[in-house]
Amino acid sequence: MSATPDARQRLSTRIDDKQRTLRAYLARERPRRNRLSTVSIIGSGLAAVLTAGPAAGGTGFSHAVAGIFSLGDDSTVWRLLCLLAVIFSVAAALATNFATSRAVADRVSAAETCSAQLEGLAVSLDIGHINLDEAVKLYEQYTARVSFVDGGASH
Repeated sequence: MSATPDARQRLSTRIDDKQRTLRAYLARERPRRNRLSTVSIIGSGLAAVLTAGPAAGGTGFSHAVAGIFSLGDDSTVWRLLCLLAVIFSVAAALATNFATSRAVADRVSAAETCSAQLEGLAVSLDIGHINLDEAVKLYEQYTARVSFVDGGASH
């Protein structure tokens, strides 16, 4: 590649475009990753809490809850707690599996890493501490790791 100022500028523009694309991706995916983690943690925690009361308190617990909520039969308490525990457990499992199957956390980490690497590359390129051929090679290496991010120039 020619080491002209125009070629350096074109590469700088590509880096800027890719960083914009990465920022948009991260703005979309970080909240998704956080929501999935939150649903998983809260769902599994609530499922555990709902089963801990009857497990620790036995029939005394179910009689007390039936009395508090004016339920005629303590078997209603057991059924309700079991149903809620199942719902929260399924929600936690789905959130965990969705995050894992799409590798949301891994992809967010890769995009964050690439963004930081491109920032360093842009600085090196702007101040002239890297030759153009090396900068192009690094750009290609960094962006290859985030091929799942749509938009922006990747090569």
